[in-house]
Amino acid sequence: MGDNHCHGNDNVRLKEGLPSSEICGKVAAAFAQLGDGTRLKILWILCHSEQCVQGISGLVGMSSPAVAHHLKLLKSANLIVSRREGREMLYRLGDSEECEKIHRAIDDLFHINCVNYSHC
Repeated sequence: MGDNHCHGNDNVRLKEGLPSSEICGKVAAAFAQLGDGTRLKILWILCHSEQCVQGISGLVGMSSPAVAHHLKLLKSANLIVSRREGREMLYRLGDSEECEKIHRAIDDLFHINCVNYSHC
């Protein structure tokens, strides 16, 4: 495609600032995980607490293997992190600024507010 078709826009500047395919792919992968209602619910829980698989299972009413599958997908999208405590693996929202912004966006855009908003 040529750069001559611009409708008065600064297409050269836009093209220079265009995110790479790799970055767009990472963002798309993260948002794809949020497109599933169950994963969104699990992520919301992990925005507000650190939980093990069994704890999440009890909260969402799903089997532990099903929850573990969702956690694997959320973790592969870098939305959550885990740590081992004894024999259990504990999960929570990732530490990145991007994860915090996703948390805020979910809360603010869709009015899914924190249990204790002042501490989130």
